[in-house]
Amino acid sequence: MVVIGTVFRTSDVPVGDRFDYWRNLVGRTRPSDMSSTHHEDFQAELLMMELGPVKVWPASTSPTRYRLSPRQSRQARPDLYHLTLLLDRGLALEYAGSTHTFAPRDLHMVDDSHPYDLQPLDEKADALVTGVGVDFPKTLLPLPERQVRPLLGHGLSGREGMGAILAGHLTGLAQQAKALKPCDATALGSVVIDLVAAWLAQISGANTASARETHRQSLLRQIEAFICQNLHDPELSPRTIAAAHHISVSYLHRIFERQKHAETVAASIRQQRLKGARHDLENPTMLTTPIHTIGERNGFPRACDFSRAFKAAYGISPSECRMRALRGME
Repeated sequence: MVVIGTVFRTSDVPVGDRFDYWRNLVGRTRPSDMSSTHHEDFQAELLMMELGPVKVWPASTSPTRYRLSPRQSRQARPDLYHLTLLLDRGLALEYAGSTHTFAPRDLHMVDDSHPYDLQPLDEKADALVTGVGVDFPKTLLPLPERQVRPLLGHGLSGREGMGAILAGHLTGLAQQAKALKPCDATALGSVVIDLVAAWLAQISGANTASARETHRQSLLRQIEAFICQNLHDPELSPRTIAAAHHISVSYLHRIFERQKHAETVAASIRQQRLKGARHDLENPTMLTTPIHTIGERNGFPRACDFSRAFKAAYGISPSECRMRALRGME
């Protein structure tokens, strides 16, 4: 069961209704004329994740053409940007008088009030096109439209630099959807916008102190979200965090200590794990959960290490913490 999103599948409806089902579904977010040579046995699956005002939707579909005519563009919302990360197959986009092609791990953005014609490069029935779409209000992006406009419609790499970090975060959201909670949604949407802003600032050549600071802030937020999602993993370490974000361990330490007032990565991980463990020990619904199990679920696979770290942090053992919580309920 997906907690933070809703899954839509054409396989859930009769074969003859599948293409119309998909057309109506996508039309709620991005109205356009849609056509496919596979409309008689159309295949598609979409996970709609509403992260506050940001919508992220990983999808896999039969080859489909999406066209927004000049007339339709005048009726579209003028306040939205749409970002696409292509993961498999190829696409061609006609936008603002130019045509560009996209390969796997390419990113591109468009203004949803501007005409476009997006077509698959491969029409084979078994060649499903997969990717991640992102829709967000222009006002959330801390960059002027004049800086963004020259980048619209172009294929931009998601294989290196900030593009790779953004692409990794978008694919990671889909992979972690079952473990995420509704209360995480707004924060996760903010991380997406921060990463998009830092990516656009980098590729637009806005190499100012402000752009660099935006980069650092957005990277830190992504790192913090990654740590939060993986606290249960005993293998979580500066090395694994740096590798997941395509940066060196030394740079991870520098950016983390600068933004977190000299707190180290390891210290932050330990503090959050112990805070989670204490919350579990004092939780009335977990009073029958063995203490060693609570340690394991908070990243301490060895009971002795858990007990030692907990006592060093709070001055009491895990069992004493639970006993105090029990006495407080009497």
